[in-house]
Amino acid sequence: MVTEPLPKSQVGLTIEVPAELVDATFERVLNRLVSKAKIEGFRPGRAPRQLVEARVGPAALREEVVEAIVPQVVQQAMRERSIDPIDNPDVEVIELERGRPARLKATISVMPQVTLGDTSKLMAPAEAIAVTDEMLERRLEDVREPLAEVTPVEREARMGDVAVIDVEVEADGAVVESETRKAMEAELKDGVLLPELLAVLPGTFVDETRETTVKFPDDYSEPKLAGKEATIRVTLRGVKEKALPQLDDALAKQLSGGKQDTVDAYRAAVREELEDAAKSMTRLAREQALVKALVDSSQVEVPEALVERELVTQLESMERSLGRQGLKLDRYLDYLGKTVPQWAADERPDAEARLKVDLVLDEFARREGIEPTDEEVDRFLEEQAPRDEDLKGRVAELKQSASAKRYFASRLRRLKVLDRLNEIGIAAQPSETEAAKS
Repeated sequence: MVTEPLPKSQVGLTIEVPAELVDATFERVLNRLVSKAKIEGFRPGRAPRQLVEARVGPAALREEVVEAIVPQVVQQAMRERSIDPIDNPDVEVIELERGRPARLKATISVMPQVTLGDTSKLMAPAEAIAVTDEMLERRLEDVREPLAEVTPVEREARMGDVAVIDVEVEADGAVVESETRKAMEAELKDGVLLPELLAVLPGTFVDETRETTVKFPDDYSEPKLAGKEATIRVTLRGVKEKALPQLDDALAKQLSGGKQDTVDAYRAAVREELEDAAKSMTRLAREQALVKALVDSSQVEVPEALVERELVTQLESMERSLGRQGLKLDRYLDYLGKTVPQWAADERPDAEARLKVDLVLDEFARREGIEPTDEEVDRFLEEQAPRDEDLKGRVAELKQSASAKRYFASRLRRLKVLDRLNEIGIAAQPSETEAAKS
């Protein structure tokens, strides 16, 4: 038996099967065929072997022998070489006939070798996000937004107003009816309307029409506009002014659910929430930068078999998600204008990138000895399961499920890996004194 490394994390096995095993398999297969044969003039299972073999034919007999001998031989060879496959081996039968040794060539995909980058040199920016007065005021406006009073006014449209508009979209010289809207209400605010519309609508008076040109993305839901440049015409039919309620002690108490009695206390609490969120965002940004730095500095060749498996899993997950919404996968793909192979081709780069991250972080966990204990996994499961609507009240059941335990162990391991990367990243940052010297 000869073993050779192949590209794309594969191993080649050339296996020689003794003639005795080949002949024994031919005999076993032929005996089984004789026992099942129904030939006119003979009772079932009593027809002469030579007649049965002639009826079956040499090609069909050989195929039966291949199916009988190949799996056991290849499995034994992989055990002897301690090869752990990640999918079914691709086997080529080079030679197989009675009275002679058989030769097989198996190509086996295995988990790839990961060469980690130098973790001692991992660095990532750790600049804290500062919460400004402007951010606080914007947040205080957002929480009062649902309580705002909206009243019609007779003047031009201004930023912050609610505009009543008719919309018409034209592409390739024709109006796209599916995009036409009448008396639609839209707030003149960043993130609500297209930037191109926000550039032309303020200053518009009732019954005045403005137009602008917009380039639609390639994946836009309306095929007539996807990837195209179109003209949007907007006619203003009405203007409504939005007035936020004044933030006083009574409103502060209402907005805080009775936790704060004064405006000052409420403002301080909201600032604290923003600062906690800023710390979380700073940590997340550092983690993402550290993971990227580690992955970019590491070498790993992602096997095609893993990519295919990831795509199948993603497709099945999408099908289940659509099913819960009463949708069919094929209808959804038709809506996107894609076939399954086209979808897979589009998703392949992202799937490969995700797998590379997983492989690198798994190798990092192995090198660092990061593996949660059963007790830690149980505690983590008890903490996390109640936060998921589908898992509430099922903690005892989940603890008895091997697949559930593996899932929560994997999540906890990833969190521990990120904690360790943060420790390394922080330790690698230059001190304030060193930074000042540089």
